[in-house]
Amino acid sequence: MDNYFSSLHKKYLTDLKRKKYLILFVQIIILLSFVVIWQISSNKLWIDPLLFSSPMDIFNLLKLRIGEGYFTPHIVMTVSETVAAFIISTVFGTLIAAMLWWHSFASNVLDPYLVVLNALPKVAIGPIIIVIFGPNIISVIAMGVIISIIVTTLVIYQSFRDTEPNYILVVKSFGASKAQIFKKVIFPCSFPTIVSSLKVNVGLAWVGIIVGEFLVSRQGLGYLIVYGFQVFDFTLVLTSVCIILIFAALMYIIVDRVEKYVVGNREFNR
Repeated sequence: MDNYFSSLHKKYLTDLKRKKYLILFVQIIILLSFVVIWQISSNKLWIDPLLFSSPMDIFNLLKLRIGEGYFTPHIVMTVSETVAAFIISTVFGTLIAAMLWWHSFASNVLDPYLVVLNALPKVAIGPIIIVIFGPNIISVIAMGVIISIIVTTLVIYQSFRDTEPNYILVVKSFGASKAQIFKKVIFPCSFPTIVSSLKVNVGLAWVGIIVGEFLVSRQGLGYLIVYGFQVFDFTLVLTSVCIILIFAALMYIIVDRVEKYVVGNREFNR
């Protein structure tokens, strides 16, 4: 009987691994197909090569400029700003959500304002941020934080509110204080959601930083995009976009691995 269940478990793991590789294979095929179609369309003039460039032009520009170290300071600047905005928005978004849960009156008062702020086009307040902090890196990071912190707060706060009421009743029956309820029930139950919200923050932080660099920066990948448009070098524009996609994907993969590791360890230790 043990051998039977063991063989079933091995078969399940094998099927799971096969499915994972199949998904990765299809993803790679889609990407390669897109690149090939893009290149052919540019060569055949189905699209305007001046506006849409081509994968080969982007590759040649990367090969030329990377050897010169042209992109390095811009990449370092943008990635550093994004990581800073990501960390700040995650930490303070969680703290604000905890405060809203702790003070129900404040949450009832502030809830509509948070919804309105979330709907507000953050680019509209970009000039105000520049006036407050000046045309520097702080303004860029502030833009990234503003775009991502509201969503983080709303997601985590909703997770706090959706905690199973029966869990809270059980600890209350043992005379637990509000602080103990939060520490022993609310936060642990919401921890997977907090970790998952990091994935959302990755994309939002990148959006905020690039928008901030559009407005004020003199260095960074967002600045290169603006500069490329100004000099009609659309290959530089698309090369910068591709670099952003690569680093955003790497950052997402790192957060995804952290989520699986942390959540998996929590499940294992229960």
